[in-house]
Amino acid sequence: MTEDALWIFGYGSLLWDPGFPVAERVLARLEGYHRSFCMLSFHYRGSREDPGLVLALDRQAGAFCEGVAMRPPAAHAEETLAYLRARELVSDAYKEVRLPVTLADGRRLRAVTYVIDRAHEQYCGRLDPEAQAEMIARARGRNGPNRDYLWNTVAHLEELGIADPDLSWLARRVRELAGDGRS
Repeated sequence: MTEDALWIFGYGSLLWDPGFPVAERVLARLEGYHRSFCMLSFHYRGSREDPGLVLALDRQAGAFCEGVAMRPPAAHAEETLAYLRARELVSDAYKEVRLPVTLADGRRLRAVTYVIDRAHEQYCGRLDPEAQAEMIARARGRNGPNRDYLWNTVAHLEELGIADPDLSWLARRVRELAGDGRS
């Protein structure tokens, strides 16, 4: 397993808005976790009064998550970690961990990623899909409507050839609830 360079595993907004320079970007797979709208957003995509939902990696036996491993240039490694920590650890609902991922080209390495802390007040892993859709359709935070976060993520997963039927269904349902005629 390669340990010599900083790698970041992206599965949600980092797919379409990494916010740091990327020297190498490769499709990757993380075992033992799944991408889930299991985190209440009080900051970026909702508020305390009307929380939104954002994606997190939630541990689940037998599960996997397909995403992208990104390597910043070595000269930007420290500033990339500092940036990600300011962005992702805003409420401590995520835990920063280094987990083994398998790249599409066969390399195995450890990548920094952010997983949900199930003990945190923002964890909501038991919401049914319809409740998720209703929250996402109406919530808005300082980064804009929650539904834009969902739609951007789904669009980028599709561009990458990553199938996520649950998110695709959720995107269609939120379009219905939001009155957006696109299918």
